[in-house]
Amino acid sequence: MTTRHRWIPLLVVGLASALLAGCSTTRVVEGQVQSFSTLAAVPTPATYRIDRLPSQQAPSFDAIATLAEQSLARAGLLRDDTAPRLLVQLGVQADAVPRYDPFRPYGPYGPYGPGPWGMGGWYGRGWGVHGMWRFGEPTPLHRRAISIVMRDAASQAVVYETSAVHEDVWVSDPAVYGVLFDAALNGFPKPPQGPRQVRLPLAPPAP
Repeated sequence: MTTRHRWIPLLVVGLASALLAGCSTTRVVEGQVQSFSTLAAVPTPATYRIDRLPSQQAPSFDAIATLAEQSLARAGLLRDDTAPRLLVQLGVQADAVPRYDPFRPYGPYGPYGPGPWGMGGWYGRGWGVHGMWRFGEPTPLHRRAISIVMRDAASQAVVYETSAVHEDVWVSDPAVYGVLFDAALNGFPKPPQGPRQVRLPLAPPAP
């Protein structure tokens, strides 16, 4: 075997090791967050109830609700369905956003046609990874978005509204939603004003 042929297997082994090492590292999810609050402090008692929309009654939404409850607990809130101080409404969205390929003569939107959305929609109309991408076309961005609206249980007035959006070629459902809930509740109950970026780790799945 020549010297040239001898190093090719070593290169392949090295690349495989690098890929395996990359898969085991903690990923960082960058969320575009925007929050609005009329709260001066965490309500007393700090209790809440999640009011599910009709499209969220399916058992498949339970995993999303559990992730939201964990994030709400980290924000200092306690679930109490019988005597809530706050009523919480969740929104979850999943879409594929096409990317423009400047080397293809398809116009400003590439071969996907006009419009900012690819497929999917708010939970209840479709979420997750849809379809297969055609060979030779740019990989679409996976867009994951969540929203949280809190109302005062007595007055029904909205006291807190927040949302977080993440776009990447890589996605992990539903774990990424848990990170987005954490990002959206960052700074609760008095978050910074205006849009901001929140970077939080997404731990690798347990072996």
